[in-house]
Amino acid sequence: MQGRVPALTLKGVGYRHANGQRALQDVALTIGRGERVAIIGPSGAGKTTLLRLLASHLQPHEGQLGILELDPWQLSTASRKRLRARIGLIHQAPPLPPRQRVITSVLAGRLGQWSLTRGLISLAYPLDRSGASEALSRLDLADKLYERCDQLSGGQLQRVGIARVLYQRPELVLADEPVSAMDPVLASHSLGVLTRDASQRQATLLASLHAVDLALEHFPRVIGVRGGSILFDKPASQLSRHELDALYANVQLSGEPQALPRVDQSLHIPRC
Repeated sequence: MQGRVPALTLKGVGYRHANGQRALQDVALTIGRGERVAIIGPSGAGKTTLLRLLASHLQPHEGQLGILELDPWQLSTASRKRLRARIGLIHQAPPLPPRQRVITSVLAGRLGQWSLTRGLISLAYPLDRSGASEALSRLDLADKLYERCDQLSGGQLQRVGIARVLYQRPELVLADEPVSAMDPVLASHSLGVLTRDASQRQATLLASLHAVDLALEHFPRVIGVRGGSILFDKPASQLSRHELDALYANVQLSGEPQALPRVDQSLHIPRC
């Protein structure tokens, strides 16, 4: 991140759930503009909570948070809304209305940038067919342009969510398990489209991933989160098998130890 203007800064950030359980503690992190960063870690580590904080959907209980050089909780409601329009969100289960057509869902990526009148018109009569089609074609979904969202598979819905962000062209992209419903080949292709787009536009991309091999393949920097704390933050090329084992060691899931997420054995991972 040396020499880069910060896109995200966290200093001593902590967050507690409503029941008092601590989800994040003393998180210190700086991510520069244009960086592509993967977050990995076991279920319940705090990855989703971290992304929701960075989207300004949650307010930290401790510490300082900066998003695109602004403190969202020092802004007015209108200014915070304008900040959020500069952020693209990709969800594990995209919140797409079931009966909505795919073209309308993709064009909704720019609702925060359009006037109220244009947004309302576009919801009824899509105004940029070529733009939506181009975004979908990059994910091999151009033939789904006028289908309803409830006619798509889980993996197709995730690709529509990615296409919406491609169309939005935000400064910051936050993706929470964006390819979890796709097979490995399609997941790698979709992440490749997303990371290349961010790189070409010099946008900042932060994605949480379950598949370690995808994180190592597509992201130059990897952050490991466990128990609400950052266990490591380093270049993917320097990540060792020992560090991965420590990140996922002895984690319980449904009463059984959680296995290390998929790692492609063809990838070179040092053991020490």
